[in-house]
Order: sequence, then structure tokens, then C-alpha cells
Amino acid sequence: MKGSTAYKSIQKRGLHIGLLPEMAAAVNPSTPITLDHDLDAFPKTGRRLTVAQYAEHVDDLAARLRAAGVRSDERVVIYKTANADHWMLAAAVSRIGAVVVNLSPALDAQTVGVLLQRLDRPTLLTDGVKLDLLAELPLDGLTRRVITSAGDRPGAVSLAELAGAPRVRPVVRPIDEAAVITHTSGTTGIPKLVVHTPRTQGLRLIPQWRLLSLMRKKETVAIHVPFVHSRMVAAMSLALLKAYPVLLMRETDPADVAEQFLAHRPALIEALPNSLMEWEPLAEDPRMPFASVKVFSSTFDAIHPGTMSKLLKASARRGALFFQIYGQSEVGPAVGRAYLRRSAHKANGRCVGWAMPGGAARIRVVSREGNPPSEEHPGFIEVAWDGLAKTYFGEQERYATSRDGAWWRTGDVGYRTRFGCLHMLDREVDMIPGVRSSLEIEDTVLSRLTELTELVVVQGPNSEPVPVICTVDDKPVDRDRWRVAAADFPQLADPVHIPQCELPRTATLKVQRLALARRFEQQAGERA
Repeated sequence: MKGSTAYKSIQKRGLHIGLLPEMAAAVNPSTPITLDHDLDAFPKTGRRLTVAQYAEHVDDLAARLRAAGVRSDERVVIYKTANADHWMLAAAVSRIGAVVVNLSPALDAQTVGVLLQRLDRPTLLTDGVKLDLLAELPLDGLTRRVITSAGDRPGAVSLAELAGAPRVRPVVRPIDEAAVITHTSGTTGIPKLVVHTPRTQGLRLIPQWRLLSLMRKKETVAIHVPFVHSRMVAAMSLALLKAYPVLLMRETDPADVAEQFLAHRPALIEALPNSLMEWEPLAEDPRMPFASVKVFSSTFDAIHPGTMSKLLKASARRGALFFQIYGQSEVGPAVGRAYLRRSAHKANGRCVGWAMPGGAARIRVVSREGNPPSEEHPGFIEVAWDGLAKTYFGEQERYATSRDGAWWRTGDVGYRTRFGCLHMLDREVDMIPGVRSSLEIEDTVLSRLTELTELVVVQGPNSEPVPVICTVDDKPVDRDRWRVAAADFPQLADPVHIPQCELPRTATLKVQRLALARRFEQQAGERA
């Protein structure tokens, strides 16, 4: 089977992640997959395996899950320590026709308890570490059964003890029924459970398939994305179907990342914006760990132009580009834009791109206050296409409040230029009176102060815009330098300097702005 044939099959029948490893093995069984950590579920496997071995492990896990009592149509929550075996377990759950529910290991026990209750007694697939964290939850009442992928606990079924279970035939989910459930970032409270179907997952591959076509050779693709995220489904699917060698990464420390890039020389890096910011110092590493990179790719959040410029200048590849995708779990990839080495530093960070061709999403901006959407009067950004998520599990009414026929309201505000470029200014819930765009302020000031590692503008207790800053080695910022850098934004309050580790973040490393704002409000109340 050729990769293009497998891709056409997915476009017709939908993406079933339980079948994907087997399909990839049919394209090229020897395609290598390398890890920067050991697999918890298969500790003796090592860190290098082929796609054929990967597919064999998924088939093995599917057999064990079946022997543990899991059946088609069940919901199986995977909540475990961050590890690449999460994706293998998800594929195994899918392979027996059950519905995968991916929960981030960053979620606390209380949040997990609420989501388990919403899912109406699912099977919980976890490990010993997370079971200890959930010790105070009434799991007997919240779940149908508990299965451990690593570590043994009383009352739980151990997958390790089911090795050698008889293999089972794969079960294919209906194309428009729930197949994978992921969750939103939870920046405004308890995360929403986003339902993806084989059809919606397959459609989301279309724009990115063309991006990977820029790579003419079978070079390594490095993926540093949370294993639980809907983006991981697309990233792994595309790399496997294209038969590219894959480097699956968990570690974030720049020193570890540099060693991996030097050893494997990836041509494409897919990573979180905040991870790329953390890796910026590697651009100055004389060993040039980014030298081999042809394409940097990122989604989840808009990324600062300065970060893109530094990374592109650190590549030795001719025609290196940074491809930014704007989207969210509910809509998938909505618009995109490529940045080149010579111009990335001059880019307007609020311009997140244009609609992608070939059956991808449509974009519109709807008036918020009766005025035509413009830079002065930004409107609601909405997306329409068949790749939209089907619903929020257990919260259809909440889903319906953001759906207007074919159109989905993203919760972001912005406008389109006369050339069609979408400018995203802020999340609606993060807008601050008297501030056109918090994100624009952050882009500008970060580009002027190299000592800043992060800048987040949030609403203070008196509705004033408060800049929260983090710096290299937590060194204080020179106030004169700050005043010069922030001179264009006189409405800003004095900066609040905190260690970067104290920033509240989501599973995809987004800063929880509302949580920061509540912290300042609480502190103001305590001083009153």
C-alpha cells in the first residue's frame, strides 16, 4: 500500500486510529520510530522500534484490553503519566471499537472526578502513579472498571498480567459516531469534552498533507505535542502515512532537546509555541541543533514573531520556513501562514493567516456591536466546514450556544484585512477595557526586551491592564528599559515580575490568564 492510497482511503472512510499503525506498516514496515524516553507499558522495548513493531504492540494491547473486559462502544478514559505509550493505548482502544477519551496528566483529581461523572461510568485506563493521585475519588461508583497500564493496584486489572491474550479482529466505528474525545484547555474552568468522529479526524488531515508535501525526502519528523491532544492524532497520522522517520519527544529541557536534535537531525519540528520559546537559547548553540530543520510547525496559539525569526535564522536549510496554523480543538486547522527567514522578524504577530485551499475550513468575522468588523471594531471569528467537532460530550446545549448552523464561534475576536488575512486580537473573555489587543502588546514588548522570557497582559482588580513578566534567570528588569519598551502603551500598569514556574498553565502550556487575574484580585482584597 502506498501512502497516497492509504490517505485516499482515510478521506473516504474516515480516520480510525486503531487501524493507522497497521496501515502505516503496510506502507513501509521498516520506518523507524524513536523515543526520548522509555515506554511504561513496554519497558523492555527500548527507544527505537519500527512501524511494524509499533503496530504489533498496538495489536497486542488491543487483545489485552479485550481480555480485560472492554467492548465496542464503551468509553475508555486514558489518564496516565505522560508517555508515548498513551498514543499506543489510544490506538488499541480504538482498534476494538471502543471510544477513546484522552485526559491530560496535568489535570488534578477533582477535575478528573467531574469528567468521569460526566462520562457516565467509563472504563478508566491509568497507572499506579495516577491511581495514587485519585485515591480520594469514589472510583467504584465513577467507573465501570479500572485497568492499569503500568504498576499494580488492588481492585484494578493489570494489562501486564494479560500478556499473550488471544488477538482479536479490529472493529471499525461508524464514520459519523464518536471515536476520540479530547478536552479543551480549561482556561476558563472545567474543560469541555470535545467529540471527534472518523470523518472529522480524516478531514483535518487535508491541509496538513499538503504541508508535508514540501518535504521531498524521507527525513525525520520531530513531534513534541501532548500525547493526549487532538493535534497528536493529526501529527502522528500524517507522519506515519507519509512513512517519515518519527522522533516522539516528551522531554522539554533545552539541553535534552538539543541532544535529540543533534542525534536525529529532524527536517520538520512540530511543537507547542511555548516549547519553542523555551528552546530559543538553542539558536545560539554553536553545535547548531536546528541546522537540519526545513519546516517549523506550530498550532494551539499564535507565536511571537521574534521566536520565529530566531529559529529560522538557526536553520542552515535553504528556504526554511515557519508554518503557523490557527485553530482549536473544536475546529481543527482553520487558517495558516508561512513565514520566511528574511521577513519573520517584521511579521505582524496578529496576522494568523489565510484560509487553506482544497476543501478546508471557511472563515468569517461577525459584528460584535453592530459595526462592520474592522481593526477598530473587531468581530467574532467563526469557522465552518465538515471538520468541526460533533459536540461536547454531555453538554450539547453548551455546544449549541457556539453553533450557528454551519458556523462555529471560536471565542476569539479579530478582523480580516482587505487581502483576506485573518487578524486575531484576543480571546473575548480576555479583553480588557481600553486595550485593543493584549497579544499585540505582548508581541511588541517581547521583541524589544530580550531579557523577557514571557509577558502576559491581564486585567487587574480595577480593570487596568497589568503586564506580568518573567525574565532570564529571574533577574529584575531595568525600569528605564521597561518604560522605553512599553512607551507605546501608556495604559499599562507597572509590571509584576514573577518566576516563570509560577505561571498557571494549561496542558498545552497556555497561560491561564483568568487565573492570573483572579490572583491579583484576591491579593487586592487581602490588602484592603
